[in-house]
Amino acid sequence: MSDRASQLKAFDRLLTIMDELREQCPWDKKQTMESLRHLTIEEVYELGDAILDNDLDEVKKELGDVLLHIVFYSKIGSETKDFDIADVCHSICDKLVDRHPHIYGDVKVNDEEDVKRNWEQLKLKEGKKSVLEGVPKSLPAMVKANRIQDKVAGVGFDWEKPEQVFEKVEEELAELKAEITSGNKDCIESEFGDVLFSMVNYARFLKVNPENALERTNKKFIKRFQYLEAKSKSLNKSLKDMTLSEMDVFWEEAKKL
Repeated sequence: MSDRASQLKAFDRLLTIMDELREQCPWDKKQTMESLRHLTIEEVYELGDAILDNDLDEVKKELGDVLLHIVFYSKIGSETKDFDIADVCHSICDKLVDRHPHIYGDVKVNDEEDVKRNWEQLKLKEGKKSVLEGVPKSLPAMVKANRIQDKVAGVGFDWEKPEQVFEKVEEELAELKAEITSGNKDCIESEFGDVLFSMVNYARFLKVNPENALERTNKKFIKRFQYLEAKSKSLNKSLKDMTLSEMDVFWEEAKKL
């Protein structure tokens, strides 16, 4: 691993390249914060995929892409004289110091939960009117549900035991079943959302990240379905022409791989 001097030199190289691209490359010169936004979101998802695949070489590359975007936004900010990369670095450093009084102050903590509770309380002292202000509106619904629950738990609004949460899941399932019987689509959607929200909450008590868990199942399903497609192709058959019983044979084979 490189030493601090080498790390700083590498970062300086990136800043220099960014300056050169902004001055000389037609594409880079045209970019704005708004035009980069959707690309940044895409890069973060690609990083997430690499992490879930445990592909560390790809993680390294995707981290580079995300870092480039941070430097790019900072370069644009410096051109409008609003902020530069130093301001960005100092901003996060100041926040980290302020929110870790158990490291940089005289506050005592016993465990991770104490740290999380202190974090949310400190954010309120900084002027936030709600602990939920920090949850981005554009987050995917499942990720947002997880963040909402995590944040309110940080100020003590939480169940005491996992069994209580599972009972809530069962309660929501019963309410969904009742609405399905009624046939009211709007109520069914509402109760279905309650079931998902309670399941996300239960995942937190099980120390399981629901987004990661669902993506793991997505990948598993894709792998098995593609095996099924390959098998049907080897038989010169279309999936549409196969019965469910025939497909199930290959599906069971795929589960054993």
